[in-house]
Amino acid sequence: MKELRIRVLAGVFVVAGILCWAGARLWNSVGTLPSVPLAAPIVLALIAVVLLATALSLRARLKAQRDRVPGAKGVDPLMAARAVVFGQASALVAALVAGVYGGTGVFLLEQLDIPARRDQSYYAGFAVLAAIGVIAAAIFLERVCKLPEDEDDDHPGAASAA
Repeated sequence: MKELRIRVLAGVFVVAGILCWAGARLWNSVGTLPSVPLAAPIVLALIAVVLLATALSLRARLKAQRDRVPGAKGVDPLMAARAVVFGQASALVAALVAGVYGGTGVFLLEQLDIPARRDQSYYAGFAVLAAIGVIAAAIFLERVCKLPEDEDDDHPGAASAA
């Protein structure tokens, strides 16, 4: 399984942000821009909490397993792999959603004198912050589930060269 790259997430965020900013300008010139839902930051924050709770639970179980604590519940490798895949997928979607709401929020910053648009810009900003929380929790989960490097006694650099 490949590690999640911050550059890919940043690229998705920037491209989605630019496209949504341009799309919001175009949509607003033709008609009424759809509103940013209040539920967007709430749902993203809940996903971040689930990812963080999963990471903390797995970290505690892996530490107990490494320390050979009697009665410690082990971690099924397939469950850990599924958690990492869930985290990676969540991070990619969160980067896309952050770009969408970020681009829309930047467009809405031009119209802060309208109370409804001001509220929409707040919702978009909170959605971007919650999406960043999802990305951070997903990266933490991935780091928790990362296997330790194999060290070869004869060739210390062989594990990193492979």
